[in-house]
Amino acid sequence: MAEPKTENNQRLSVFLKSGIYRFQGSNTVFVDPVRVLNLSYTHFRVSPSSYYSRFFQPNHSARVSENQRKRKRKENKTRPLNEREQAADERHRRVKPLLVEAHDCLLGANDLLLILETLRIDDCKTIDLKCDEHSFVELGSVWQAPLFEISLHLNQDDGLSQGCISVQNSEERNIRAFGSLVANDTSNDMEADFLNCKYIIPKQSSFYMSDLKQIHGLIPVKNECGFNLIVIDPPWENGSANQKMKYPTLPNRYFLSLPVKRLAHTEGALVALWVTNKEKLRIFVEEELFPKWGVKYMATHYWLKVKADGSLIGELDLCHHRPYECLVLGYCYGKDEESEYFSKPKSIPDCQVFISIPGDYSRKPPIGEMLREYIPSSEPARCLELFARELLGGWTSWGNEPLHFQDSRYFSMKNS
Repeated sequence: MAEPKTENNQRLSVFLKSGIYRFQGSNTVFVDPVRVLNLSYTHFRVSPSSYYSRFFQPNHSARVSENQRKRKRKENKTRPLNEREQAADERHRRVKPLLVEAHDCLLGANDLLLILETLRIDDCKTIDLKCDEHSFVELGSVWQAPLFEISLHLNQDDGLSQGCISVQNSEERNIRAFGSLVANDTSNDMEADFLNCKYIIPKQSSFYMSDLKQIHGLIPVKNECGFNLIVIDPPWENGSANQKMKYPTLPNRYFLSLPVKRLAHTEGALVALWVTNKEKLRIFVEEELFPKWGVKYMATHYWLKVKADGSLIGELDLCHHRPYECLVLGYCYGKDEESEYFSKPKSIPDCQVFISIPGDYSRKPPIGEMLREYIPSSEPARCLELFARELLGGWTSWGNEPLHFQDSRYFSMKNS
């Protein structure tokens, strides 16, 4: 039975404003990351042509299909699956019908498919993403790192709060770039200068730029000031990432030291962890990482990746490079599970599917806002992203390069 046109038009209208399209009678959601990100900005906008730097190129799909066929022929000649690979294959078989159904929802939404092809169209200037940019990882490791400052430019009617200091009616504020909390507590986004480059800081956002050794500087003094939504995208060891030298990776054991429980709010926190389909990694998360963090597993969601024409970026049954990633959700019970301040966890639906066209390599779609309804707290959400490479309005971002995608080259001014 065809869906009423008015309901479909209403969902399209909501999508054009929010970047979220919810399919009727399904646990599937399509996300346009650019529209979602732009909700964090008042004067600037994320450039679609810079975000969607892949999967829109001419003849790209043909090259991918050819590579897939070669890879599939090669894999057909490989040895039988070992025990761990069989376990991974079993996980895949369980989730495959869900992913197929989600993809069918997208392919059946003709009006949405027409919009997909236009997501990269904008009126921005041509952006040179090949020019030199700062390596925050390298800068943060040199002896001068504590001396580097970032300059925030404020509107005359806005203020900036840094720790307990509030600056009103000031045009510029210099703050240590590494090892301190840099906050834009105003209702407008602002520009920042760092080593002759400009960066855009979204409204009501903050970041703490450091390596893993200094993350304890982010732990709140008071437990009730902790975070009740923590999204984590670790730089897992990955052969492809190492080969392409996109970002430095860390061995799994390093992530055991993350002070998740100390970062969590007294009433507990929802923890969302991005993982790959590697079986060894899934076992590590389930048997070592979550127990070490004090996190109880609740559900797994899936990010299904498509191209501008709605087709998958790769074949679903490939043993490696499958066109989806996993978001493992759990609850951290704060300082004391038996405390009177502890909030009972909310029910989280399992196997939610998010569909989007991928951005740059390793960049995840901004779905944190959709997780807010599962936060185990009666207080306003305090949201934290660990290993962040971009900023979000209303969030604190930590990592050794949280300004990576905040370079002004990725933005343009909004139309007045």
